[in-house]
Amino acid sequence: MHQIPTLIVIYFLYGLAFFSMGLMVAIEGGRSTDARLRMALRPLAGFGIVHAIHEWIEMLSRIAGYSSVTEPPILSMIKLIILSFSFLSLAAFGAYVLLGEESTWRVSLIIPLALEAIWVFGLVSFRGKYLPQEMPVIANVWTRYSLAVPAGLLAAVGLVAQQRAFRRAGLIRFGQDSLWAAIAFAWYSLVGQLFTQASRLPPSNFLNEDLFLSLFGFPVQLMRAIMSILAAIFVIRFLRAFQVESDRKIAELQEARIQEAQQREALRGDLFRRVVAAQEAERQRIARDLHDETGQSLTAIGLGLRGLSSTLSARNKAAMETLRRLQTMTADSLKELQRVISDLRPSHLDDLGLAAALRWYCGRLQELTSLTIRLDISGEERMLDEAVRITIFRIIQESLNNIIKHAQASHVEVSLEFREKAARIRVRDNGIGFDLDLVRLNRIGRASLGLAGMEERAALLGGSVSVQSRPGYGAEVEAVIPYSITAEVKK
Repeated sequence: MHQIPTLIVIYFLYGLAFFSMGLMVAIEGGRSTDARLRMALRPLAGFGIVHAIHEWIEMLSRIAGYSSVTEPPILSMIKLIILSFSFLSLAAFGAYVLLGEESTWRVSLIIPLALEAIWVFGLVSFRGKYLPQEMPVIANVWTRYSLAVPAGLLAAVGLVAQQRAFRRAGLIRFGQDSLWAAIAFAWYSLVGQLFTQASRLPPSNFLNEDLFLSLFGFPVQLMRAIMSILAAIFVIRFLRAFQVESDRKIAELQEARIQEAQQREALRGDLFRRVVAAQEAERQRIARDLHDETGQSLTAIGLGLRGLSSTLSARNKAAMETLRRLQTMTADSLKELQRVISDLRPSHLDDLGLAAALRWYCGRLQELTSLTIRLDISGEERMLDEAVRITIFRIIQESLNNIIKHAQASHVEVSLEFREKAARIRVRDNGIGFDLDLVRLNRIGRASLGLAGMEERAALLGGSVSVQSRPGYGAEVEAVIPYSITAEVKK
């Protein structure tokens, strides 16, 4: 009287375990990036759900008061079909995991089809050997012998193979879950399915549920339920590998994108470096050509005009006045040419070094403009390589040009500090200032500010440029340029 309610609870938990496993596999199985495992998990989901339905039908049958002998034939047939289909699905899972490469998917179908053929052949052959009233029990026993035992063992072996696949992928923790699930399915098939209902079909005539109960003191259904719960737990646990796998794939994609972005940035930097080098070389060539050809031509014209004026009579005042104007224009053109040459490539930068070039450049700007420029160079000056030297000079030059064009300032402070590993530049004016956000968004006509160019030049050397300004309070440009590895202290 107490055993029937106990079996009802066992059947319910038994079915619930496999149903939960089947539902979770159906939901999560499609997330696997392994096509073989993704294909194999479909029949495993079918096994869990269908086998759970069989156990719950068994539970309802016991609640209704039926036994395996007294239940209606149609109910016995439905249970047999569901039971056989569930174990064939389990066999398909094991076959797919073992042989489920894309080239062998069709071959893996042979195993469950062969088991089905053996099962059907046995049922047909038993019809003439046993009484009709014995056939429901005989069919159930034969189904467990011919389908459940090999299917469970196939699933166990397949899970061991999956454990090795997890280990190769570096997912050792989930490989352990797969191994424990394999052990649970092995016990479920070898022990749980060999101790069947008592019948005249050997070896169930002695190896049956009654023997199990007498040996261990609890029904074999409890053992099956425990193994089903353990199998469900470990299968659900190793399903978490798909999330880890997805996270890993996402991380790999992000890493690939970062590397691609870094490569693009490196290529862009290299291209910009080449452009800047070509630009400086072209400036140097143009400055040299202007000095050697145009400058000499203007000088010769000026000398010629001066010589011509000495030959004219003093009474020819109109001609003398024209000559003086031409001499003045020639002298002004020569000065403008010298200014253009110095802007293109100051000879002081190559001949005398950075500090001398900056002092000369700031002094010349004071002569040509109304600006008062205070230049402060501190620290121990270093022998910098050409790229660092040109970058520092161009940033200060661009900052001063911007002040002259836009700031309406009267006073500028320029400081260059040589530190241990980097040069610090600061250029501050007392001009009208500007809205930095609007300038960066190109909403006002200040494209000549050249902020992007200064930032690019500094970034190529691993440095940085920052600009602080607001309307009415002037502006400050600050830059930090690391030294080249080959820089040495000037002796």
